[in-house]
Amino acid sequence: MIWAALSALACGDIVRARSWADDAAAVTKGMFHCLALSARVRVCIAEGDTAQAAADVYEGLAMTTMGAYLCVPDYLECLAALTPDGDSSRHEARLLGAASAMRQRFELPRFKIYDGDHEALVTRLRNTLGDDVFESAWAEGAALSTDEAIAYAQRGRGERKRPSTGWDSLTPTEVDVVRLVAEGIPNKDIATRLFVSPRTVQSHLRHVYNKLGLTSRVQLAQEASRQMTAPQ
Repeated sequence: MIWAALSALACGDIVRARSWADDAAAVTKGMFHCLALSARVRVCIAEGDTAQAAADVYEGLAMTTMGAYLCVPDYLECLAALTPDGDSSRHEARLLGAASAMRQRFELPRFKIYDGDHEALVTRLRNTLGDDVFESAWAEGAALSTDEAIAYAQRGRGERKRPSTGWDSLTPTEVDVVRLVAEGIPNKDIATRLFVSPRTVQSHLRHVYNKLGLTSRVQLAQEASRQMTAPQ
């Protein structure tokens, strides 16, 4: 069903492609579910269903912790295509740089049918950012490990309904900051890793302290250790 969906999409039969893709996503598990989701993302983009496409990307990225890295470059490239134009252009370029590096690292070629859209996106971003900024952002993305690239992509997800306090109230970016604090990394280096300013890191920490009712970096590291080692 996965390959039938992609074949129908390649032939321009979007209705049939969506039907096959929905069926594949409904009945598959594990690695095959990741493949089904990546197929449906492509179909949804062609169909204009950006909400479902984004939802499938983030679901697929969440599953990649099981080792299903085969689909990650596709997810990152699709997510870049789904990101609204404007101030996020540097973010899109980082995603594309990370995807390109992963394709080279794991020898994962892109289906040629998608090359045209990819090249058009690269050209648009380069024209928007200028060569120097585009190349810098691309290189920043390419320098990320696979796990770092996945975490970076997940930080761009829209806000979900969260409680106002407690560990579950933390945003994905705040969790990343806490994890790095727990590793003993100073704010300046955290800022470099997350592509933000040290002032932004400090702002995230203030929010985290308020949400968790903590007052020190030591307490935060201890709480992070408990949360990240607790059974899920």
